Amino acid sequence: MNIVESIEQPKSKLWLAAIKPPMYTVAIIPITVGSAVAYAQARSIDLHILGAFLASAISIIAWLNISNDVFDSDTGIDVNKAESVVNLTGNRNLMFWLGNLFLLLGISGIGTIAWWQQDITVVAIVLLCCFLGYTYQGPPFRLGYQGLGEVICTICFGPLALSAAYYSQIQSWSIANLTASLIIGISTSLILFCSHFHQVKDDLAAGKLSPIVRMGTKMAVRVLEWSTASIYIFTAIGIISGLFPIATLLVFLSLPLAIKLTQFVKEYHDRPDIVRTCKYLAVRLHFVSGLLLALGFYLTDWKI
Repeated sequence: MNIVESIEQPKSKLWLAAIKPPMYTVAIIPITVGSAVAYAQARSIDLHILGAFLASAISIIAWLNISNDVFDSDTGIDVNKAESVVNLTGNRNLMFWLGNLFLLLGISGIGTIAWWQQDITVVAIVLLCCFLGYTYQGPPFRLGYQGLGEVICTICFGPLALSAAYYSQIQSWSIANLTASLIIGISTSLILFCSHFHQVKDDLAAGKLSPIVRMGTKMAVRVLEWSTASIYIFTAIGIISGLFPIATLLVFLSLPLAIKLTQFVKEYHDRPDIVRTCKYLAVRLHFVSGLLLALGFYLTDWKI
């Protein structure tokens, strides 16, 4: 499907796809889970800090989404992507500065938390996340073009994001939180991983060596299966080791979503026109499993 054919879709649908509302779960889930682990260990939560952190994270994700479209427009990889904000507006510079405005708002919110606590630790962690996020698509790094996007995603939305959220609540560190961060980091990176299956042709043309380009779609299915299974493996390890409360067994209620995702990709991995929707299945798995994990920590005294 080329851009001319895509533009024939209603503009409202294209804008909805460009804004990517479901993708903002990647801002909400890490902060929610990290704060939930803090609650389980301290039996208290500061809702003002949680609210400020969530709003800041959403702003930073808005910057990340917009800037990725801007930098992709520079390389020409999005030439067939009608839902790119740059293609929709035809104004690359406007989108560049709008993205930077969202970044400024997000960092300002995190700065407010640091001012409340008189501690710059959370700001330092978030700034590191933003720098790594920039290296994904931004020049001169463009590490996503070398197939390192999933690694960056796992680190930023896993250990770094959950550590920042946890620290913002109780100003300390936790092995339980680090273990939970592996689950969230992996489930987040699955979204990015799945987004490559239908873009092999465009990625090759633009010189982007995504993991799917490097290994081929057939082998990528196996990686997807094992990565998805690791969500439940790490949850089980957390429970068996006593790091997680028994209530985090709730995560296993998301297993049907994991099976649906892996079976869908296994069947259509070489059909770009169909497999392109698998990233939304990955978003659903990430959101539901993340909420269930957070709920499990909030129900820390629950017994079976």
